[in-house]
Amino acid sequence: MTRNQIGALGEQLAVEHLASLGLRIVARNWRCRYGELDVIAADADRAVVFVEVKTRTGDGYGGWEYAVTPVKVRRIRRLAGLWLAEQDQSWAAIRIDVIGIRIGRQRTPEITHLRGVG
Repeated sequence: MTRNQIGALGEQLAVEHLASLGLRIVARNWRCRYGELDVIAADADRAVVFVEVKTRTGDGYGGWEYAVTPVKVRRIRRLAGLWLAEQDQSWAAIRIDVIGIRIGRQRTPEITHLRGVG
């Protein structure tokens, strides 16, 4: 698999995971000139969740846990603010989550969901 295919597979697995938790997917791969938000979801309590998806096939470079730095969280916040500014509806709460997907170590992908990282 290519790097892009691995990333797309991880994102699809993350979307399925979020849906299984009852979240509604609002947008995927939202882009502006400052960057991209992987997944934007909403829950039943009218909270919007900005989800960063990190997919890895191994533990090189410290694994996916080390890929979401404070700088990355600040960037997600900035992008989230830009996305929110474009919306007509208001949200009761805003949250940033990270979903880590590990493929290849076990027969089924490992999914780790960290809520409220920023």
